[in-house]
Amino acid sequence: MKRMKNQSLMALLLVISLLVLSACGAGGESHGSEGNGKKKIRIGYLPITHAAPLYLEQGLEKEGYEIELVKFGSWPDLMDALNTGHIDGASVLVQLAMRAKEQGIDLKTVALGHKDGNVLVAGQDIEDVTDLRGQSYAIPSRFSSHNILLYEMLKQAGVGYDEVNVIELAPPEMPVALAEGRISGYVVAEPFGASSVAAGHGKVLFQSDELWPNSVCCVLVLRQEWIDSNPELTQKVVQKYVEAGLLAEHKDDHAKAVLGNFLNVNEEVLDLSLGWIHYDDLVLDEESYRKLSEYLVEMGLTENPPAYEDFVDNTFIERALQSL
Repeated sequence: MKRMKNQSLMALLLVISLLVLSACGAGGESHGSEGNGKKKIRIGYLPITHAAPLYLEQGLEKEGYEIELVKFGSWPDLMDALNTGHIDGASVLVQLAMRAKEQGIDLKTVALGHKDGNVLVAGQDIEDVTDLRGQSYAIPSRFSSHNILLYEMLKQAGVGYDEVNVIELAPPEMPVALAEGRISGYVVAEPFGASSVAAGHGKVLFQSDELWPNSVCCVLVLRQEWIDSNPELTQKVVQKYVEAGLLAEHKDDHAKAVLGNFLNVNEEVLDLSLGWIHYDDLVLDEESYRKLSEYLVEMGLTENPPAYEDFVDNTFIERALQSL
């Protein structure tokens, strides 16, 4: 009887050991490893046209890694996940990443998300920028290129920023708010501007390159700890990202089909949106960053923006471009 008890105890201990080992294996996979032996990188995004290279990269053949795209409904939620390390990187508004860097979050920009592609939309009753005095105009965040574009448009028209009721709205809410007359216009990432224009509720006052040539908007950032732990994989991720950007620039049926899996818009809106955006030059140069930083200081959004060399790492994208 004693021998049987000992055998039962040994069997129980064996089962417990197997369960513990199994749990450890599962935990390892959730922290970056796929069951197929490939490394997983988790990148956050909002469903916007500006993140097209990410969408197309996910469909490319990749060696040694897999991308898990994590969808968010708002920039604050995305930044919370990025800042706390729940995701390894993100396609995000550059100003939000700069702010996180100022607060001690070690992020690096490794590529732009796009070039151009922002439009300042107004209701059909707005004939001139000066008509916005006393009206409500929406932006996605004070820390955004969209806010800078609004500031520059008003400045060029001789309208004080404080003469307009500037409000923050989530991007999907803006077309509805304009259609219902709750706001007189907005500026935000695509395809939300195109949505109002295509529906006839809004019109384009300015495109971004008319107000701020070579403006910087969305960027691809990675956590420095992920880069340090995975330098070779970082190179592969950026390499495929650049290739995906070139595919996105074709704006052909394949690119539109991939974007259609991420964006809930019709073909007319997507075509209009893509017509404003470029994806073939995704290097964040120092002069463009300097201009961005000057705007942020001028607008009182920061006193000491991160230095270019501390915030931007172009080594990966430069190698990627050399290999094309």
